[in-house]
Amino acid sequence: MLEAPLHTPVMLAEVIDYLKLAPGQTIVDATMGTGGHSLEILKRITPGGRLIGIDRDEDSLKICRQRLSEFKGACEFVHANFSDLDQVLAGLGIDSIDGIVFDLGISTYQLKDPQRGFSFQEEGPLDMRLDKSSYISAYDLVNNLNENEISHLLWSFGQERWHNRIAHLLVEERKAAPIATTRQLADLVVRAIPHRYRRSYYRIHPATRTFQAVRIAVNRELEILESAIKKAVAILKKQARICVISFHSLEDRVIKHTFRALKADGTIDIITTKPLTPMASEIEKNPSSRSSKFRVAQRI
Repeated sequence: MLEAPLHTPVMLAEVIDYLKLAPGQTIVDATMGTGGHSLEILKRITPGGRLIGIDRDEDSLKICRQRLSEFKGACEFVHANFSDLDQVLAGLGIDSIDGIVFDLGISTYQLKDPQRGFSFQEEGPLDMRLDKSSYISAYDLVNNLNENEISHLLWSFGQERWHNRIAHLLVEERKAAPIATTRQLADLVVRAIPHRYRRSYYRIHPATRTFQAVRIAVNRELEILESAIKKAVAILKKQARICVISFHSLEDRVIKHTFRALKADGTIDIITTKPLTPMASEIEKNPSSRSSKFRVAQRI
């Protein structure tokens, strides 16, 4: 299992620094992934500490169980959505925590597996479910939403300039046969965009925004984020901190506005008045970190 490509944790030094870790603490990694942040957290809260690792992806949790085996007894592995954070912790008998981190990105491990359908660079089924037991996949949305719904999805969750053209071509193409693979969808997006704009408008692959939008919709990522942050803050001890790493402006906007609302009602202090971004040295070593933003707040 560990032979799979592991995700390099983004802004790891900043997470460790801002959480103010110490032995004996109870910390939550709400998006455990392949355990990069969790490993370094456990090194600093043991002996006596406890880490609760939550993830929607059972495959990732299997990797974590093996990778973090030396910390057996100090780490709980929970297959759940972080939107159910309050229920997870109540079920473990935990009523307060010393810190929590959310890393909202898709892991390298997930992207590199063609069968998960997250990447337009690999041929695979049009899936994109973080939790493989979820009912709705990318295939279902792409092949069942009407043209207006697809157009709205692409603009709302991907800020895709050519959302109308992509939606129209997609609906026309699926009349002949369903859009079933990542390559089919990516090629369709490229064809929908006027040729003269494919290079000048996009510094990234033309399908990037479409894949982002569909993935967000499949996993209800923005829908659950605000409530999850509020649940996390509610269970923090006084002076304990919440750290959130986001990877696109839509996520960061939700985090910023939620933090501001919680500050306004006297629940938190905002530690990072502006989001932190990775140092140039980190981006050089891990280019996928370049779009990340890091925000921290502290419970009053």
